[in-house]
Amino acid sequence: MPDIAAELGVSRGSVSLWTRDIEVVVRRRASPRAPNSLQRAKQAEIDTLLAEGRARIGELSERDLLIAGAALYAGEGAKADGKVVFANSDPLMMAMFCAWLRTCFDIDERRLRFRLYLHEGLDLGVAETFWSESTGIPTSQFQAAYRAVADPTRRSSKHPMGCASVIYCRSRTHRAIMGLVQALLTSTGHSGVAQLAEQTTVNR
Repeated sequence: MPDIAAELGVSRGSVSLWTRDIEVVVRRRASPRAPNSLQRAKQAEIDTLLAEGRARIGELSERDLLIAGAALYAGEGAKADGKVVFANSDPLMMAMFCAWLRTCFDIDERRLRFRLYLHEGLDLGVAETFWSESTGIPTSQFQAAYRAVADPTRRSSKHPMGCASVIYCRSRTHRAIMGLVQALLTSTGHSGVAQLAEQTTVNR
């Protein structure tokens, strides 16, 4: 009220009369809520099972990495013959794939390529630096990024660093990977898998 009175050149009493019917709501900044018992129990279970998972997995041997990478590619890698392509938005998954590719195969680093799918409005330079550090592929080997226009009717959230694709154009490497994938999926170590694989082959 003193500010209003000074601006209008009137007394505070006048301003008080003019504003007496106006309800003033004082908005206080909400303090963060403490987690309730269910949330605490959920987080405790997550933490416990994460620790158990790390203990069960332990350090990966080269054979462990070979098998894990084959499973990773079976789920997320391109199957068409001719080139190795692995796409994902998770930097840990991309880093693991690159480590697997470099460890288990004879790779010519100069032939590695990278493609980024990034929505318009997001920082391309930051994203490229992020993925170069995650994959170990220099930005000079990055292909032109695909800048997507977000569709507000489909989703409101976007991956801030986009979706990454690592590309390695060598048929022999891709065929070696698919050999591992097929061997993994038809391993006799899994009950019933070999029989199913045989039936699938016959049906073809």
